[in-house]
Amino acid sequence: MVKAKRIFCVIAYDVADDKRRSRIVKILEKYGVRVNYSVFECMFTENQFLKVQQMLEEKMSKKEDTIIYYPVCVNCFTKIVYQPTQKKTVKTVEIY
Repeated sequence: MVKAKRIFCVIAYDVADDKRRSRIVKILEKYGVRVNYSVFECMFTENQFLKVQQMLEEKMSKKEDTIIYYPVCVNCFTKIVYQPTQKKTVKTVEIY
């Protein structure tokens, strides 16, 4: 069975406060590409994925904010369609 070395994940967020939102965006920009106002596509190692979740949880308000992680399998990742064609893309998935 082939296992990906990286995790492709779509992250969507709804953060009420501008200051908290800016902090969250700065973290996500280090790991991925903003594809919509509140959506990032990121490529993580397993450790990075866990670390980002922890960092974002520390920055968010659990009462006011929501962050959702959508891990995408390698097979589904290869079938993503962008309309119009996306200019920036996330690094490809490495498999072993």
